[in-house]
Amino acid sequence: MTKTKAKSANRVIEVDIVSDFVCPWCWLGYKLFLKGAAQSKAQINVSWRPYMLDPAVPEGGTEYKAYMKNKFGDTPDNKFKAMRDILEDKGPALGIKYDFGAIKRRPNTLNAHRLMRWAQGQDIGQDCADELFIAFMEKGGDIGDVNALCDIAGKIGMDVDIIRELFAGDQDKIDVQNEIMFFRGLGISGVPTFIYNGQFAVQGAQDPAAHVNVIKQALAAPNPTA
Repeated sequence: MTKTKAKSANRVIEVDIVSDFVCPWCWLGYKLFLKGAAQSKAQINVSWRPYMLDPAVPEGGTEYKAYMKNKFGDTPDNKFKAMRDILEDKGPALGIKYDFGAIKRRPNTLNAHRLMRWAQGQDIGQDCADELFIAFMEKGGDIGDVNALCDIAGKIGMDVDIIRELFAGDQDKIDVQNEIMFFRGLGISGVPTFIYNGQFAVQGAQDPAAHVNVIKQALAAPNPTA
């Protein structure tokens, strides 16, 4: 992203995006954030942070329709139907083609967050996020499945053999879980949440203007690392 021409031109804004890859609002919110960041012309560094909307989902996932029925009910006017209508209305303008009908499994997302952790280590976190959201929201893919995640890893240029070896081990599961608990401890109870320089936050899928305003605040505030 281009640098601002203000006196803070050389300052980088650190943004932590706390999200879950099965959260449709997170994808919408991320696209709106990108628009706001581009409008601000600020130099921004993004770090993806893990959050699990439902850690109780079994490791192998669960049947999607039954899960959603249990969560929202099965009446024609249930909350999910209203939410889906809003998302499907707003998505196309941002390049999102939600296809909730294609989703068969509600995955446990711990492994998806592990893949993101490794991708960020290779500076391809944004590519990983895009592919995870697309795989689940547009294609109905099971992003809890190791084979599906390895396919995504290969698509974004990661060494699939190494990724399979990492998935076979448990060494970083606790690290991801501890990071989730850290952000819950900060009081985050919903996603997406965008944290700017550890000082300012935008919660939810807000319009780009909300991000532009917070970016201005972050640029004007004393550098928290100074």
